[in-house]
Amino acid sequence: MKLLPNLLLATLAAAAPLAAADSYDIVVYGGSSGGITAAIQAARMGRTAVIIEPTKFLGGLTTGGLGATDIGNKKAIGGMSREFYANVFTYYNDPAKWQHQTREEYYAKKPHGNSGNENTMWTFEPHVATAIYETMLGTVKNKVTVVFSERLDLKQGVIKSGTRITQIIMESGRTFAGKMFIDATYEGDLMAKAGVSYAVGREPNTLYDETINGVQKVKTIHHQFTKNVDPYVVPGDPKSGVLPGIDPGDIGEDGSGDNKLQAYNFRMCTTDVPENRLDWEKPANYDEKWFELALRNVEAGDDRISWAPSMMPNRKTDTNNNFAISTDFIGQNFGYPDGDYATRAKIWQAHVDWQKGLMWTYAYHPRVPEKIRTAFQKFGLSKDEFKDNGNWPRQLYVREVRRMVGGYVMSEKNCKRREIVEDSVGMGAYNMDSHNVQRYITKEGFVRNEGDIQIGTRPYPISYRSITPKAAECTNLLVPICLSATHISYGSIRMEPVFMVMGQSAATAAVLAIESDKDLQQIDLAKLKEKLLADGQVLDFESPPMPEHVSISKEKLGGIVVDDSEAELTGFSSEGHGTPGFVGAGYRHDGDTAKGEQKARFTPDLPAAGQYRVAITYSALGNRADKVPVIIHHAEGEATVIVNEKKKAPEQDILLPLGTYRFEKGKSGWLEIRNEGTKGHVLIDAAQWLPAK
Repeated sequence: MKLLPNLLLATLAAAAPLAAADSYDIVVYGGSSGGITAAIQAARMGRTAVIIEPTKFLGGLTTGGLGATDIGNKKAIGGMSREFYANVFTYYNDPAKWQHQTREEYYAKKPHGNSGNENTMWTFEPHVATAIYETMLGTVKNKVTVVFSERLDLKQGVIKSGTRITQIIMESGRTFAGKMFIDATYEGDLMAKAGVSYAVGREPNTLYDETINGVQKVKTIHHQFTKNVDPYVVPGDPKSGVLPGIDPGDIGEDGSGDNKLQAYNFRMCTTDVPENRLDWEKPANYDEKWFELALRNVEAGDDRISWAPSMMPNRKTDTNNNFAISTDFIGQNFGYPDGDYATRAKIWQAHVDWQKGLMWTYAYHPRVPEKIRTAFQKFGLSKDEFKDNGNWPRQLYVREVRRMVGGYVMSEKNCKRREIVEDSVGMGAYNMDSHNVQRYITKEGFVRNEGDIQIGTRPYPISYRSITPKAAECTNLLVPICLSATHISYGSIRMEPVFMVMGQSAATAAVLAIESDKDLQQIDLAKLKEKLLADGQVLDFESPPMPEHVSISKEKLGGIVVDDSEAELTGFSSEGHGTPGFVGAGYRHDGDTAKGEQKARFTPDLPAAGQYRVAITYSALGNRADKVPVIIHHAEGEATVIVNEKKKAPEQDILLPLGTYRFEKGKSGWLEIRNEGTKGHVLIDAAQWLPAK
């Protein structure tokens, strides 16, 4: 983790006279979802605002392909953010908006994040989000100016007088002056040039008393390899070098910090409607060595369909990363945060090349099994989306870039409600979520992913001090996107609805600071709270802390324990962690599908021959199967035990003994959980062999 001190403020060269500045009450740099709500809120409070957007479009990821809204408990979302999703609901209530299916057909499939019985809708097509934002901005067009294609000058972009920004300068020379400034970009360039401290990468657990920050080799079980895949250019020969995208060195100990970032990707809008679908094209610069790892993985037997298309209206998708090798371009974004525009453009293009090349590989490469090729050929880019960009998403999903180190740093303790702030400006509610950060080589000589963490939270308040810099650094800048949070807590906060909430709250604080003629750090927080609540923001509600023992360590169980992450799997690709009382970082289940086709074999390495009591762990729930067959292969034959996973296990509410059997030393014995003949979700977690006394 790189922690940067105050940057030296840029000064203008004497030979470069300053252009006359466009002046506004509030200058918003970045037309993201949070930038839009900030400008609209400023206008609704009677102030002028400008949105300066470096690209040619507004809305960031919300209009850039992320139509499957992630938030968790939607009760946490209020204000203008909820207004946006209410507008989506209203839009799709019009039957004329449904071309390729009816509204009823869509809701019958239980789409991502929608219940169908509330006055909000949380899934949408990209062009619909654009239209809604345009309508919302149209209501304040006399107060809000939108300027496209202007980028901050990274050499002399910020002029300050003491701790206050007075003007910002674009590469074109155009200058903007304001009383208050809001950095609503994903990158935080204005924040950085204003001399505000920020972090890049993962903090060590010790820095903020956390448990799931830093390197996470042990806990990374999601989106992981299930087969042994050779990482070397010449299989089995380390001297031949490693395949692209794999770190050949030591990646550090668990819990240690680094300067690395969770992976980026594009959230593609695809469709299975033939007349609206484009077939995947092989990129002109296709380089097969970049996809050799994916080819070896499927040849090793990993036949999972490695993407996650969430269905949007009109038979379109928001398509995200899934499994071991997918749309995330793992380990290829480390130079992005502090890179200049040219460096970022190269990284951006490399992500385009990767994702387009991977789609073609999975859809058409002869080394890919037919099952996978057929699945990828079924979908293609939607012809009627992103028509100005070759139907490709206009926004790279830069999940994490810089994070301010402000007046208060949000951390794991906040997400678990172990520490609750009283100066709330909105709430987070999503899991603490990090995508994989890197690929490395295990001591056994195989490739493995590292960094994916998905740990539950309770809805929690976000501090006003986390969107304001330290007073000594800047007193008229708010940062609602690259806000002050650790890597793992930012993984929960970094959701588009929350960015909308933070943008609106930031503008509210900015207007109150103008009206009271005070620095942002000195405004009346009681008045801020009063105004936020009046505008429908949700600042907190009763929610119990996360249970202390969400997960249980193998060491605590005792004996010889094999976790689901160590089992030999056929199927069981769905991963979970929502029900407390599991071993390690989570559990897996069969998705209540493909009955008779999925199984998980747990093979212990027993230190000596003898009698062992065998037990399994699972988190009981009403949707589990009640007749799960478990086969124990021991020294004297095999035994089958039928398990009811609806009922809690008797020991520690987690261990279910299956009997005592004799086993030989080593790995000749095993236990296998199958899903044949079952109804409901079959869950697998861990198996224990305990020497009988």
